Amino acid sequence: MATRVVKEHVQESIYIAPVSARKRAIKENIKGYLFISPFVVGFLAFTLIPILVSLYLSFTKYNLFSAPQWIGLENYKKMFTADPRYWQSLKVTLIYVFAGVPLRLAFALLIAAILNTASRAVGLYRSLFYLPSLIGGSVAVAIMWRNIFGDKGIINLLLELLGIPSVRWFGDPTAALWMLIFLSVWQFGSSMLIFLAGLKGIPKSYYEAASVDGANGWHKFIKITLPMLSPVILFNAVMQTIGAFMTFVPAFIISKGTGGPLDGTLLYSLYLFLQGFEFFNMGYAAAMAWIMLIIVGVLTAIIFATSKYWVHYESEGGK
Repeated sequence: MATRVVKEHVQESIYIAPVSARKRAIKENIKGYLFISPFVVGFLAFTLIPILVSLYLSFTKYNLFSAPQWIGLENYKKMFTADPRYWQSLKVTLIYVFAGVPLRLAFALLIAAILNTASRAVGLYRSLFYLPSLIGGSVAVAIMWRNIFGDKGIINLLLELLGIPSVRWFGDPTAALWMLIFLSVWQFGSSMLIFLAGLKGIPKSYYEAASVDGANGWHKFIKITLPMLSPVILFNAVMQTIGAFMTFVPAFIISKGTGGPLDGTLLYSLYLFLQGFEFFNMGYAAAMAWIMLIIVGVLTAIIFATSKYWVHYESEGGK
C-alpha cells in the first residue's frame, strides 16, 4: 500500500513539474514581450506600415484630399519619360553628393589630423569644430548662410578686397549649387570626430618605425594613416552619402522653396517635397521616394563592392 502511494506521488510530481516550468516560461516571455512592446509598436506604426503604405501609394493617383486611385506604373513612366524637372533634380543631387561628400570628408580628415595632438585646448577646438554639425541643419543657419552669400554679404566683400569680382550667388545656378556644397562641407564635425577616433587607434609604433626608416610626413600619411584609417573612411563615406541624398532644409530655405535659380538648387528631396505638399501629387512623390531608395541602395552597394580594393583590415592581413 505504501509503495503504491509513493509511486502515485512521484508520478504526480513528474506531471506537475513540467506544467509549472511551462507556466514560468510563459510568464517570462510575457514580461519580455511587454518590455519590447514599445519598440515593436513604434516600428510597426512609424516604420513598417508607413513604408508599405508609401509603396502602395506609389502606384496610385493621390492628392491628400480624395481616395487613392490605382494607376499602376504611370507615376514611374511619367518620372522617367515626361518630367524634365525630375531629371534636373537628380542631376543637381548627384553633383551635390559627388562634389560635397569627398570635400567634406577630406576637410574633416584634415582637421582631425591637426587636432590629433596633445594640447590643453584641443578639447575646446574639437567642441568648436563640432558645433556646426549640431546646428547645421537648422533654419537659422540656412538663413545666416543666405545672408553671408548675399550680393552685399561677407563673401562678396572679401572677394572685392582681394580684387576678385563679386559673384551673384543667387543669380547663377552653378554658383547657387556650390553655395549649398560649401554649407555641407562646413558641417564636417561628425565625420571629424569619427576620423579623430580612428586616428587615436593607430599605434604610434608604426610611425616610429617609419621614422627610423627615413619616411617623411607625407609617406607616413600615405603608407600608414590612410590604410589604417580606410575602414573609418568607408563608414564615413557611406553615412555621408546617405545623408547628402536626404538634404532638404538648406535648399528649401536658401531657394525660398523654389529650387531656383533655374532649378539650380532643386535637390531631389526638395522636388519630392514640392510634388507631395505643394502640387499635392502624393502618389508621384511616393514613387520618387522609392526610386531614391533604390539609387541610394545601389550607390551603397557599389561602395561596399569596391571597398575590397582599398579598405585595409589589419585582422585579415591587409589587402
